[in-house]
Amino acid sequence: MATKEPIRVLVTGAAGQIGYSLLYMVAHGDVFGNDQPMHLIMLDIEPMLGVLEGVVMELNDCAMPLLKTIVATADEKTAFTGIDAALLVGAMPRKQGMERKDLLAANVRIFKSQGKALDQWAKKTVKVIVVGNPANTNAGIASKYAPSISPRNFSAMTRLDQNRAQNQIARRVGVDICDVNGIIIWGNHSSTQFPDVAHATVKKGAQSVSASSAVNDDAWLKNEFIKTVQQRGAAVIAARKLSSAMSAAKACCDHMRDWWLGTKPGQWVSMAVVSDGSYGVPEGILYSFPVTVENKEWKVVQGLEVNDFAREKMDATAKELLQEREEALAACHD
Repeated sequence: MATKEPIRVLVTGAAGQIGYSLLYMVAHGDVFGNDQPMHLIMLDIEPMLGVLEGVVMELNDCAMPLLKTIVATADEKTAFTGIDAALLVGAMPRKQGMERKDLLAANVRIFKSQGKALDQWAKKTVKVIVVGNPANTNAGIASKYAPSISPRNFSAMTRLDQNRAQNQIARRVGVDICDVNGIIIWGNHSSTQFPDVAHATVKKGAQSVSASSAVNDDAWLKNEFIKTVQQRGAAVIAARKLSSAMSAAKACCDHMRDWWLGTKPGQWVSMAVVSDGSYGVPEGILYSFPVTVENKEWKVVQGLEVNDFAREKMDATAKELLQEREEALAACHD
């Protein structure tokens, strides 16, 4: 069998916690396939280059056959030139006393610059996932400043929320994770997101039943379940004194793997992608939808029923995204 041509994969914020968990999975073949060689590029700020050198040593010491070359850099041209995939993990974290608008402004600077770098140096077919928060709005800014690349090539990660929701249902019902299918995350990767089980199923023995009937507790599904998923990140910070890293890295890999290799037949996944107006979501915002993927092209699943409860939740998270976009665009100073 002919060996595939190596692809160029960029991970930003590579010296951080998520990056450290992510890099092994990417280099090992868990994302792009166990037969896909790659050149791995790691971008971080200048003060972190010493740390990155240590990461380079570790990656080399893993002796992974798919890893052809490793580059650690603080230079955007070096990082973005000719890349096939970009995993944009690096972002400005919220610091104590920082106003939300200040956080947005700081991240606008980062993703404006990276958008321009993508536009100038990356392949036009590049697939971009944004992990750094506020992920949906950051992805929108990066796309705005990369007009030569299709907006469909930009996405933000809500797979972590999907994985969290799937785990909550599996634990509640007492089944394996793989027996829960069809959960949807609508909207923003924030505390307004809507984890929706209305179309989800649970396999119990040889039978597949609706998640609602398997749980058999409507009050829990409409209250505690939603709040647990929405606030899981804060709960992890409270317990670890650090934000989610291992789970975020795993979700990033899940997201990009399904985008690159395709979703399983009969299954959808949640991805924040540019809205075309489906389900009454305002066009142009990056909003999490249920999607299927074939040949690296995603497609929003159509025709799902939206009840009044879901409509209210979906509209609330869309409203937040519109407000975030307005504030972010105001900080662009164009």
